[in-house]
Amino acid sequence: QVQLVESGGGLVQAGDSLRLSCAASGRTFGNYAMGWFRQAPGKEREFVGAIAWGVGSTILSDSVKGRFTISRDNAKNTVYLQMNRLKPEDTAVYYCAAGPLGSYWPKTQPYEYSYWGQGTQVSVSS
Repeated sequence: QVQLVESGGGLVQAGDSLRLSCAASGRTFGNYAMGWFRQAPGKEREFVGAIAWGVGSTILSDSVKGRFTISRDNAKNTVYLQMNRLKPEDTAVYYCAAGPLGSYWPKTQPYEYSYWGQGTQVSVSS
């Protein structure tokens, strides 16, 4: 079955960088969208960004554009979220998700994703 395993979270100071990884297994993902979402305590799950695995197209939310980037390594079947210039408001549990691309892109809503990882905590202190 499909498994998504996130890693790379931690506690950092404002202005620092982190790179999250999402190791994907269980199928080929060439026609899938891989998304990153985050959820802070008491808040709804928020779209961060996504990549269309096959063509490499990416999209980022306005709140992280210019600071975060998404990439994938086909050989390692891994998607990355590079987070630079982190802010305290970036503190959240970050989730990796996978969903079939179907006929449209981008996919920014949680219901568009079929598979989810367990999440990794990112905490940014001021």
